[in-house]
Amino acid sequence: MTSLNVVMVAAECVPFAKVGGLADVIGALPAALEKLGVAVSIAIPRHRVINLEKFGFEPYPAPGNARVPVGFESIPYDVHRGKLPNSSVDVFLLGNDRFFDRPGIYVDPATAKDYPDQADRWIFFQRAVMEFLKSGSPSPDILHCHDHQTGLIPAYLDRIYRTGYAYTQTRSIFTIHNMGYQGLFPRDVMTRSGFNDAEFYPASPFEFYGMVNFMKLGITYADLITTVSPTYAREIQGSDEFGYGLQGVLRNRSDRLIGILNGIDDEVWNPAKDPLIPATYTASNLSGKLENKRALLKKFGIDPSHLDWPLVAMISRIDVQKGFDLVVSILDYLLAKDLYFVLLGSGNKETEGYLRTVIERHPGKAGIRFEFDNGSAHLTEAGADIFLMPSKYEPCGLNQMYSLRYGTVPVVRRTGGLADTVQEFDPSTGTGTGFVFTAYQPEQLKMAVDRALALWPDKTAWRVVMLNGMRQELS
Repeated sequence: MTSLNVVMVAAECVPFAKVGGLADVIGALPAALEKLGVAVSIAIPRHRVINLEKFGFEPYPAPGNARVPVGFESIPYDVHRGKLPNSSVDVFLLGNDRFFDRPGIYVDPATAKDYPDQADRWIFFQRAVMEFLKSGSPSPDILHCHDHQTGLIPAYLDRIYRTGYAYTQTRSIFTIHNMGYQGLFPRDVMTRSGFNDAEFYPASPFEFYGMVNFMKLGITYADLITTVSPTYAREIQGSDEFGYGLQGVLRNRSDRLIGILNGIDDEVWNPAKDPLIPATYTASNLSGKLENKRALLKKFGIDPSHLDWPLVAMISRIDVQKGFDLVVSILDYLLAKDLYFVLLGSGNKETEGYLRTVIERHPGKAGIRFEFDNGSAHLTEAGADIFLMPSKYEPCGLNQMYSLRYGTVPVVRRTGGLADTVQEFDPSTGTGTGFVFTAYQPEQLKMAVDRALALWPDKTAWRVVMLNGMRQELS
């Protein structure tokens, strides 16, 4: 029996190039599918940040003349092939220095804004994918596309590439990781992307309030639409708050929309064998967690003389979506208590400045690293006692799952995947895995954190909530 051939198409993938949780999914899901007997390969852009030599990428022959049309231009692309670590999954990098030899994957770090030619960048990548695969090597049964940077591919498959190529039997899946980023561009993108401008009219698949919407095209033309948690699948169909104007389009395709909870890679995120933390530990022997706590405090420049204090942590993009307006409202209140606080992440510069000011008001109790690195992320999950994730919306979220796996008790807002993975702890029954609040209000976050802090002195109960999370199936 011939195995199913799936090509995952996305903008990022760990360990090669990462901005957010999408990269973690693309780095883990193909290997999991491979273990089930599926033939999987990955296509991402050849970003500057990818170290070709380190990861063993080598030039790979592209079919035909290896050029793609973008508007009236014919632009060359190159291909490099490597492997996803610890698997036989092929990873194809499609590139052109004009579009992807840049310091940022999505935005210009110097301005924190989209690149001016953002539409052309993603048109080029998606057409390069279609041109590269059309010869049938590998011949895809399924093109699995992720987020708006690949939203044109289901439309390309249906409108341009269906006949005459290797796509006769190919079907498409479009996975929504975040409705807040849809890929909105002016009307002239119709012709630059290769579609007929006559198809741009009110309420057509190509039109969205006078703009071309890549996310809408993916939703409209995909054979199957998935998103990353059951709750988020319901939320994005229900209101503009979560659907960002596409809730009606999603409701029209509700028979083809399903929410499937993301999982974590247990080979990478596992405190029993994590090579990135000073001390490994398990649910049956938690002693290593204290050593990690001491190391985490030192890494953030904090004197670890009060290891009996709870250590509250965040790993996050500093953005309103992640609940930072709530965090800045209560941070002084929290730091007046006997606790430590650390934050790993970067984002909005104004918010970064405010956070720095608050930290300076509480010397010796808090630290912030306005950056992201994988080793620090692992140490934070292993060394913290409480993890804050008060998101305004959260399609799935992975950090709360990492926290559960590492015995770090999450405090989350009841939304999206957070609602699907964290249950309020009930001391009377010993059930639950964290602390949850519903209304998006500073006082509600404060009360949820206070419930966690009130439980902290009861070491027996605290151990119960830790172990409940560590024993939860999340892979």
